[in-house]
Amino acid sequence: MRRLMPLVPKSMVKLFAKPYVAGDTLEKGIEAARTLLEERGILTSLDLLAEETRSSGEAEQFLQVYHRMVDACAAFPDPATRPTVSIKPSSFTTQPMNGTGGHQAPGSDRAIREIAEHAREKDVRLTIDMEDRHWTDWTLEIIRALHRDRFTGVGAVLQTRLQRTESDLRNLPEALRVRIVIGIYREPAEVAISDKKEMKERMLRGAEYLLKKGHFVEFATHDEEYVRRFLEEVVPAAGAGGDRYEVQMIYGVPRKKFQDLLVAGKIGTQGAVRVRVYVPFATSWDHAIAYCRRRLIENPSMASAVAKNLGRILLGR
Repeated sequence: MRRLMPLVPKSMVKLFAKPYVAGDTLEKGIEAARTLLEERGILTSLDLLAEETRSSGEAEQFLQVYHRMVDACAAFPDPATRPTVSIKPSSFTTQPMNGTGGHQAPGSDRAIREIAEHAREKDVRLTIDMEDRHWTDWTLEIIRALHRDRFTGVGAVLQTRLQRTESDLRNLPEALRVRIVIGIYREPAEVAISDKKEMKERMLRGAEYLLKKGHFVEFATHDEEYVRRFLEEVVPAAGAGGDRYEVQMIYGVPRKKFQDLLVAGKIGTQGAVRVRVYVPFATSWDHAIAYCRRRLIENPSMASAVAKNLGRILLGR
């Protein structure tokens, strides 16, 4: 895959990517978010496809797009249903993170704090996305620093494939909003597991721990069995009300019927479930295509899943 993917024509990558990307402008991302909310009661989180920044000028451009994202989300009248903004720290630095320490991500801490200040002023929530293992310490530290400074609208992401995650769960700021996922980055065996079933079991255990500790849980998976188990086993065991959690999925993955059942309160015993869809967009299709190439190289198993989902979409299923 690593050798072949650069040879795949852009048009073919775009065909695969298009169902999963809301468009090549912020306005198209906002339009998708508004449609999901108004037509189906689905909440959203906007994700700018901007990683592996190539220059300081590009990093500054991405920073300005994030500011525009905050303003666009703030234009939604009800703060409870506004889109949130997901931030990738690597959008703001040209240097890859190869270890720990903020000094290895020049520009990222300044940019994230600047966006966090803007978002707090506009009453828009942020989530700092978790990238590969080299970013984990740095990302968790900046989240802790922001919460010490009362940026309580900033949330975190933890990946259950990493062996360290159980320890990280115990060291989070109080009352944090946490998206719990299996993670998509391929990591070496000494730091991560490869058994997806165990990753999902860890999601359930981690979600219960978080709820019992007073955090807000964003349970992010497309596996309907595990969503049902989260709602029918974990939520009651933790004694959590519907204001303490939500279910999250990715734009374009065919789960419309299941999502609508969740919103209608027909799954679990807690009534209507908040569902949030992660809505990626780019500032150009070149950025979106580059992003998708990297993802397919990092995780070749995604190619078969994408092909199946594309087939379902084309067949109207």
